[in-house]
Amino acid sequence: MTGLVIKSTGSFYDILGDDGKTYKARIRGKFRLKGLRTTNPVAVGDKVNFHLKDDGTAVIDDILPRRNALMRKATNLSRKYHLLAANIDRVFVVYTPKYPETLLSFIDRILVSAEAFGIPPVLVINKMDLFEKDEEALAKIRDFKRIYAPTGYPILEVSALSGYGLEKLIDMTGDGISAFAGNSGTGKSSLINALNPALNIKTGDISQAHRQGRHTTTFAQLHPLPHGGYIIDTPGIRAFGTIDIDEKELRHYFPEMKRHQHQCKFNNCLHLNEPGCAVKPLVNTKELAGERYRSYLDILNEIRENNGPYRQKKF
Repeated sequence: MTGLVIKSTGSFYDILGDDGKTYKARIRGKFRLKGLRTTNPVAVGDKVNFHLKDDGTAVIDDILPRRNALMRKATNLSRKYHLLAANIDRVFVVYTPKYPETLLSFIDRILVSAEAFGIPPVLVINKMDLFEKDEEALAKIRDFKRIYAPTGYPILEVSALSGYGLEKLIDMTGDGISAFAGNSGTGKSSLINALNPALNIKTGDISQAHRQGRHTTTFAQLHPLPHGGYIIDTPGIRAFGTIDIDEKELRHYFPEMKRHQHQCKFNNCLHLNEPGCAVKPLVNTKELAGERYRSYLDILNEIRENNGPYRQKKF
């Protein structure tokens, strides 16, 4: 039988079979993927082959080829990566200037990972109802839009509480599989509840002591939306390490840089101090924000320190 993984708890998986029924499943005892360096071999969004045991439970036999996968470096160093979701049509990267504050370096690492696997990103500024009279927050939002406008990524301003801006979010999630990703406490689950109130997903408050979000979504889960399409709610994370990308590839994952690099004197220009570079002179202009260029340099340095190029075809 074939089906779609709609929930992952680490040990058990819920599979929506092609027959329309939902099955509780485990991975086959000797199930392994050669060369896979992840903490979890199966992710929400995976298409799998499975069979039923006599007691009605399901066993996953193998995973069908993935179109893409959203992954980050895992904290468990015994394996290299953690799969957040697979076969995604778009990822909504949720940002809040306060309550909690989302660091731009965190956003950039998600965007690079999405670009590396061909997942179109959408930037979502949530909790706009909290910032109507907060000049400090509004200044950060203006800065955020200035920094990311050159990327060409859509930028949505929304409020899960008031419903502000949700029409655009509904339009963009009306088909295929979307995923929400972001810091703990940025309101991903609240946004999904706003898109489908029948789900009533548990949400949490911000820790007043540390101004950080509390984890409310423990496991990734795929939810149907009443207007069509599916949404994946991923667990909130406080750090996002990029996968190991070859340093020569990284420049391709910053679209505002990629747009101009064909004008560089050398084809392999890394936009550092090479003569005839067409990208570096654009830093701190409307074409390339200085904050994004600094993120590029930071990630490039991390790649060089790790010195371990990742082969994308093995995900």
